[in-house]
Amino acid sequence: MAESHPADALSMFDQFNADIPESTFPEHGMGPRAAAAVVNSEAWTDANPMLNLSSFVTTFTEPEEVDVMLRHFTKNYIDHDMYPQLYAMETRMTQWLHDLWNGPQDAEAFGIATVGSSEACMLAGLAHKWNWREARKAAGKDASRPNMVTGGNVQIVWKKFFRYFDVDERIVPLEVGNSRLTAQHLDRFVDENTIAVVAIAGQTFTGEDDDIQEIHDWLDAYEKRTGISIPMHIDGASGGFVNPFLYPDYAWDFRLPRVQSINASGHKFGLVPPGLGWVVFRDRKVFNEGLMFYVNYLGGEMPTAGLNFSRNAFQIAVQYYLFLRLGRSGYTKLMQAAVDNAVRLRDQLIASGWFTIMNRTQRIPVVALTLDPKATNFNEFDVSNKVRERGWVLSAYTMPANAESVRSLRIVVRPHLNRNLCDILAKDIVAACEYLAQHGGNATPPTLHDPHSTATTKC
Repeated sequence: MAESHPADALSMFDQFNADIPESTFPEHGMGPRAAAAVVNSEAWTDANPMLNLSSFVTTFTEPEEVDVMLRHFTKNYIDHDMYPQLYAMETRMTQWLHDLWNGPQDAEAFGIATVGSSEACMLAGLAHKWNWREARKAAGKDASRPNMVTGGNVQIVWKKFFRYFDVDERIVPLEVGNSRLTAQHLDRFVDENTIAVVAIAGQTFTGEDDDIQEIHDWLDAYEKRTGISIPMHIDGASGGFVNPFLYPDYAWDFRLPRVQSINASGHKFGLVPPGLGWVVFRDRKVFNEGLMFYVNYLGGEMPTAGLNFSRNAFQIAVQYYLFLRLGRSGYTKLMQAAVDNAVRLRDQLIASGWFTIMNRTQRIPVVALTLDPKATNFNEFDVSNKVRERGWVLSAYTMPANAESVRSLRIVVRPHLNRNLCDILAKDIVAACEYLAQHGGNATPPTLHDPHSTATTKC
């Protein structure tokens, strides 16, 4: 092994200690060890991802999983001609997901690996928009005002879809005491221009599912009354990798005939590091052929259907590793343990007397709480700030429109947390409440900047 010279060490120290420009491109480079040290030192004060229980995203990887990542992270996934086996893995996994989500056996399964669930949602929304538009034009009807119906509990990606792709948003407001989309107000929002109704399996705010069966039944009755058939899309970003394993008899998926597409996040409870989503269609024909492109400038002809083109291949390889590594039985065991730990944490916090549970149906491993009224001199934001002193990152937020008065503290119990850690977290949260009850708190919800605040819901 080559010995380092004092001059080299001094040079590295000087480089590590150099001023880093804020607004001008660096004039000179530095050694690799110095550059790595600068990058890593700047991130020292960031949160520990393992303690970031605000996030649904995977933060644990096995050593073998890291090895798979390293072997594939320099590959451009879109280059199917050069990396045909990675493309074969994606195709095989979409077949597996179609099976996992109870797709019809006589259908031609089709799906796409995406950059997170955001791209997956966009592709599903576009498929439904194009199908609706073609049907309207074939019937000689106006196709200029498509709308999509969903609840006020949706993730921001759907609002982006409405704006980016010129679809009227029909967002059913929440109500205090009900943070789910139900069929209650659909008659005010659904019409002949509705391209799809989006229901959520495992929502961001409380972890609950929308009333998927009730919505499906209402749309059946609507078609009988009007002759208008409206499909459903299930946003299973969080629930798509929990429901199939823990609740096999629960019909939230392709068992419901109106469900034409489902998305899920491979990087959430699919257990892949950040960057992977999935969208799977009930049948190949649901994904409009007009959205498919064929190119040959990377080698042989290949299809491309995503919004993104060049992207890293390692998430595909890692998801394949995890499906093979765990199988149905392994995912079932991990998800059951996570839900059991979430219940354990929830019960301890409720027993403390400081909290009321929001998600009474515990499907995914999320604990959503509001403070008991006896907490008169502090709020959920104060609790979040206080436990941050112990390293924990917990989400505190106000609920969406029509339920803004409700504040929540949310904890995502991912599979890497064991019982012991959940007990430590419960003690830290209760200790924070007891401290704040004595000393008070003054945290306020952040003011959201909305340059589109003049926009109104069209319905």
